[in-house]
Amino acid sequence: MDWRTLPEPVEPPPSPWRMPGPESADRHGLCAVGADLAPGTLLNAYRSGLFPMPVRKRTVGWWSPDPRGVLPLDGLRVTRSLRQSARRYEVRHDTCFREVMQRCGDPRRPHGWITKDFVDAYDELFRLGWVHSVETYLDGVLVGGLYGVLIGRFFAGESMFSTARDASKVALVALVEALRQIDVELLDVQWNTEHLASMGAIDMPRPEYLARLRAAIGTSRT
Repeated sequence: MDWRTLPEPVEPPPSPWRMPGPESADRHGLCAVGADLAPGTLLNAYRSGLFPMPVRKRTVGWWSPDPRGVLPLDGLRVTRSLRQSARRYEVRHDTCFREVMQRCGDPRRPHGWITKDFVDAYDELFRLGWVHSVETYLDGVLVGGLYGVLIGRFFAGESMFSTARDASKVALVALVEALRQIDVELLDVQWNTEHLASMGAIDMPRPEYLARLRAAIGTSRT
């Protein structure tokens, strides 16, 4: 799939909620709780440098960690063994978004936080053209994938899953290749992890992240 042919997304009605500034976050990165998961609210949050994640499972929290995890598109590390693994998988884009998100939200996974409300909300964003998934298949079976939000030349990676060796890593490699096609400037991974750092993710101070975000969403894909 060539992401240069993606149709322009549909802008939803604006959010009635006023998002706090990212600088108001506490030491854990939490800025506020409440509001809703309507498309306009979610897009406003991402454009402001925030992302949603539940607090105590039922309440929506809005987060801006400092530092922020970022994966430079020119800094992706692909090992020889990963390249060999990639040959085993078929990669598809946007063919089963809801299932990918549900698999990311499997309650049996440690620290699972993706509820049905989140799945429904992002499924609506997917319908409007703002959210995309990358899926990996082995012998026709979905075994890995990821999803995230694309706004201009900014991509917010949300979550990934894998039930086969390197399946999510292969999806990430495919994502980076797709984002390079459309000159994405910022790939946000929220909090850096050992897994992401092994593939080249870095920590970025909040002020630098926000400046990069403003530059990335201020330009069109067309």
